[in-house]
Amino acid sequence: MKKAVSLFIPGPVDVAPEVAAAMTRPMIGHRSPAFADLYREVTAGIAALMSTRNPVFLSTSSATGLWEAAARNLAPRKALCCVNGAFSERWFTTIQKCGFSADKLEVEWGRGIAPDRIRERLVTGAYDVLTLVHNETSTGVAEPLEAIGRMMVEEFPDVYFAVDAVSSMVGLPIRIDDWGIDILLASVQKAWALPPGFSICIVSDRVIRRSETVRNKGYYFDFVAWAASAQKGQTIITPSIPHMYGLQTQIERIQKEGIENRYERYRRLAERTRSWGRSRGLTLFSEEGYHSDTVTCFRNTRNWDLADLGDRLYAEGYQFSNGYGKLKGSAFRIPHMGEITDRSLAAYLDCIDSLTGS
Repeated sequence: MKKAVSLFIPGPVDVAPEVAAAMTRPMIGHRSPAFADLYREVTAGIAALMSTRNPVFLSTSSATGLWEAAARNLAPRKALCCVNGAFSERWFTTIQKCGFSADKLEVEWGRGIAPDRIRERLVTGAYDVLTLVHNETSTGVAEPLEAIGRMMVEEFPDVYFAVDAVSSMVGLPIRIDDWGIDILLASVQKAWALPPGFSICIVSDRVIRRSETVRNKGYYFDFVAWAASAQKGQTIITPSIPHMYGLQTQIERIQKEGIENRYERYRRLAERTRSWGRSRGLTLFSEEGYHSDTVTCFRNTRNWDLADLGDRLYAEGYQFSNGYGKLKGSAFRIPHMGEITDRSLAAYLDCIDSLTGS
């Protein structure tokens, strides 16, 4: 039997044995009372972790699908999209491909977007939707979500605030209601540490009201239909019930660890990773003050052959994360989310050291 490879990539990540086992539980009908109980338990648990009273929806799709869902349900007059990496760029493109008008607030990859930059654009009154990728997985940049959210609440309450939390949900602190987030979306294969193929969308009541006025938004991602089904503890279509079992177990595990302890674990692992890189002559790709606590991106200042390093790490039982997109070869990423611990991170960094002579 082939030895399992530890996934040191920023998604999908390794799945805990308890979670994997939960996903093999006997199947139940998606219109049964047992399913409604499971749905309500899982969505209530997510709501508590995200500090919200807003409806929580479960989608058998990737978070990329939820980008489209956000666009089709909001039908923006014009969206302002914060762009500073591959995934924020792709969300902008998704909105345009759905037929809606959007402008970029774009900065160089690796740089963060300060609230003042957003304010300068929103005060024009030209935009009714703001999109933000909280944690840009391609560059290791985490945006100041709290500061931006509080600005939106205080200064731009009429602008809908949509946030991609794909690599930050249950990885970085998020308080949806306090920070005025209208749509928060994420997939489950990163900090949640479940297999890919499932996603979570948390939507404010005013987004539901907006969606009620939108025509031709399709069937699969209709928030109004989702809300009606959720009232009955159901989804509009047959969902991935194994993923719901996995979420149920993972929520219990997070509650046992304590969400603040989980955040602290990621902060500690992130600082250890950054310190390791600096001591070996590597520089951070992310701007100072905007470093992510779930994934670190280093510039390849040592000029390592990253493709070869990845091959050799794989032979040692690790999958390595080269730079994403245009950063391939010139940067690489180290995740510290999901089930990664002090011990597993130390072993991985030691392996890199042994292979590079660091």
